[in-house]
Order: sequence, then C-alpha cells, then structure tokens
Amino acid sequence: MTGIKFPELEQLERIIEQFGDRAKIEVIERIQYQDQEFPIHCITLGSTRPDAPALAFFGGVHGLEKIGSEVILSYMETISQLLDWDQEFLSRLEKSRLVFVPIVNPVGVYLGTRCNGNGVDLMRNSPVEGVGSTRIYSGHRITPRLPWYRGDQANMEKEAQALCRIVDQHLFNSPLSIALDLHSGFGIQDRLWFPYASRLTPFAFLAETMALKERFDRCYRHHIYRIEPTSLEYTINGDLWDYLFDDFIRRFEAERLFLPLTLEMGSWLWLRKSPMHLFSRHGLFHPLLPHRQQRIFRRHFMLFDFLHRSLLYPEQWTQLKPRQKAAYEKKAMSLWYE
Repeated sequence: MTGIKFPELEQLERIIEQFGDRAKIEVIERIQYQDQEFPIHCITLGSTRPDAPALAFFGGVHGLEKIGSEVILSYMETISQLLDWDQEFLSRLEKSRLVFVPIVNPVGVYLGTRCNGNGVDLMRNSPVEGVGSTRIYSGHRITPRLPWYRGDQANMEKEAQALCRIVDQHLFNSPLSIALDLHSGFGIQDRLWFPYASRLTPFAFLAETMALKERFDRCYRHHIYRIEPTSLEYTINGDLWDYLFDDFIRRFEAERLFLPLTLEMGSWLWLRKSPMHLFSRHGLFHPLLPHRQQRIFRRHFMLFDFLHRSLLYPEQWTQLKPRQKAAYEKKAMSLWYE
C-alpha cells in the first residue's frame, strides 16, 4: 500500500513543516482506495486544557468543493507566519484551541468527486432521517452510481467516523466550542448555516445564535453573509452536524455549548461572471480564475477571526439572563421560522 500526493495534500504537508513543534499533528484515519493510501490529518494549536474554548475548521467533506479545503489551508499558512511574531495571537492561543481537518475526504478531493471512494456522500451518511426529505438530493440508498447516495444504513464511512471522533475529542470536551464546515455550490450569496438541516425544528441554542448574529451585525455592518438555519433552504437526510448536535444534547444538555456552523460559499456568483465555467468539472463549485481564487482566500478571514475572539469573550452571547434569552428566541422565531 503506497501513499499518494495531490496539490492540497502537498500544501498541507508543507504547512505542517512550517508549524513544527508548535502544533500537534495526528493522522486520524488512513483511507485505502485502489491500492493507494490517503491520510486524514488533524492539526491542533493552542491550549490543551479541557476547559479551553475550541474552534474547529473542516473542509473537503465533498471533494468536488475543494475550495473549502483551500481556504482553510490559506488560513493555516497565515497562522504559521503569525506564530513567529504576533504576541496578541499567541496570547489568544494560550487561552483557546484551534483544530483543523482541512481534507476530510481525501479520495474525493483527489478524484474531484462529491462522494468518497465508495460513492457515498459523507454529508448524507449519518443515521438521521430528515422530515419531509423526499427528493433525491436529500439523500437516498438506491445506488452509489447516483449522487447523494447515503451508504450503508448500519455503518458510517471511515471519513465520517473520523470527523465524529475529532468533534467528540476536541469540541465536546470543551464547555464552549464552534465547528465551521466549509462548502461551496449553493446560490449567489455566502451563507452561514446552523442546525437543523433535517427538520424545521428550532435547535437548542437558538437564542445564543441570535445574540452572536447581532454582535456580528453590529461589528461588521456590511458583512457578506446570510445567517440562517439550513432547513430554511432545504431539508436532507443523514446530516452529520445534526447527528453530532443531537448526540451532544443527549450527553450534556445545558452543561456546555456547541455551535456547528456551515459556511456555504455561493459559487453561482462565480458562474454568473464566467458562464463557460459551467462546462468544467470544477466550475460549478470552485473559482477557476487565479484572481478569483485569491479573493475567496481573503474573503473569510474576518469571519474566522470574529469567531475566535467571540469564544474568548463569550459573556454577552452565551451567559444570557432569562429575560434576554426569551427576547432573543422571540427575535429568532420571527426572523427564521414564522
């Protein structure tokens, strides 16, 4: 069994070298595909204290949407340089933990496919059943030859299990954590989605999410994101973040706060500017022109920085008094569900 290289993996290995002993590097799974071996890396920076707030970045769950992996890798390159001189950033890391899994589905990124090597859509792979999710794109078990195939009902794919282990180890053990999963390919506007994707039910931390949204709106009045529950656009079967969030609530209830977010980059805007890219395999999900790629690499660093700082200073959005919580929940229900 031999290892195989592709540009995103080679870039990740260079960044790991730049981090040196300042980061903890784990290969959390090795995926076999046609006599080749593909590693899934997890890189952690910062505090190892279990009570440290944690922010995790995941990319490449859908291999065809490799721009998510590339944005994370670009951010990691920036951090590798900040570690050399930025005392304020180093101070942040003493009190928090950053986790990176930039290539969750290495076979998919290598092949340029949405699915993994078994033809399974990892974001339809959990046992969660969607409410009213009857369209084929919601996830099905007909055949792996069709897109959005959910896989075996009894066992999740190795890549999905690896993601779940990292969340359980690095995020669930923290009293306050945020996961950000990067995707592309829906609409012409960048969206920040939160649970649920499987049903219209408001999730447990709705008030805190609204408080965080209002903080973001105040600080960055002209930001580019539409913030909403995934179910406002569609509902699906097998969503991994719904599965993990429900598991978190069953185990910890109100003891801790875990906020899984999905950044859905609106790649249809890139197509509107370059319609011929529709005929490229990556064109619908990935910016093909170099200047556009560079713009996307820069575009989301403000959001990453905001989320990191919000974990370090969480009082105004996590420690809500009963009257505040009720007011935020009322706003959220009016904005997103009524």
